[in-house]
Amino acid sequence: MIDCFSQVTYLGEGMTVTGRLSDLAMDRTLATLRICAEKLHKRNVSETRLVATEACRRAANHAAFAARITAETGLHLDIIPAREEASLALAGCASLLTPALPWVFAFDIGGGSTELVWGSSRSHQPKLRDMCSFPFGVVTLTESLGETLNTEAGYQSAVAMLVAEMKSFDEQHRISHYLATGRARMVGTSGTITTLAAVHLGLERYDRALVDGLTVDMHDIAAVILRLRRMSLQERLEHPCLGPHRADLVIAGCAVLEAVCRLWPTLTLRVADRGVREGVLLAMMNGNAPGRPLP
Repeated sequence: MIDCFSQVTYLGEGMTVTGRLSDLAMDRTLATLRICAEKLHKRNVSETRLVATEACRRAANHAAFAARITAETGLHLDIIPAREEASLALAGCASLLTPALPWVFAFDIGGGSTELVWGSSRSHQPKLRDMCSFPFGVVTLTESLGETLNTEAGYQSAVAMLVAEMKSFDEQHRISHYLATGRARMVGTSGTITTLAAVHLGLERYDRALVDGLTVDMHDIAAVILRLRRMSLQERLEHPCLGPHRADLVIAGCAVLEAVCRLWPTLTLRVADRGVREGVLLAMMNGNAPGRPLP
């Protein structure tokens, strides 16, 4: 990799109430995209692909936002469907899978939604079998439930609701059976998962090289979730792996992760600091998704 840049912009902030991308969220995202555009020009990149997911799929003003991106940065936005997002995320995690295990169950806890993915991992190119997207992400849950997530009753109620919503996906594919019999690997890819892994490792600052590909025992995950829930907001703000970008959202992420662990109990979880971005790169490299020329 020649260059890499990542910035959390919370594009879907406030959409739970308005159904639209806010001016502030769009401004934050555009500021980040300008940095990306500068890097692309500096590196003489000839083809690009810019993808948007759940927030733009749901936003009533997504077309205007896409037009503004092109006008202000020269980049062209592709708002991809949930199934393509899931397929790209699975492809991006290919190097973390074990061909000896025929199946993979992956989940991605995003800001506006959570995607569950069931796929075949018999080869170096995993195949998507089915996926499901639920409108429960760290931003949407935090905005809809607020301070109740920080109470025991509110947190447990949220976990129970999430379990009930996601249960049908397990029933369709018998995922818990394949996990229990050692024929499937569970992979988690999201800021929530990588953050919890960093807290588990006791890192003074986030280090992708130590987190990506880490295998974590489920008992350790439960311990980290409990530790984070017992922290005050100020303690989370001061934690080097959380800070202002994660402190107020991580409890919602814990609730989603706990619901997944209850529905699909297994011994370990593979942590992936990769997903859609790597899937897009691989697709472009293989000629399966040609990019757009950079103006």
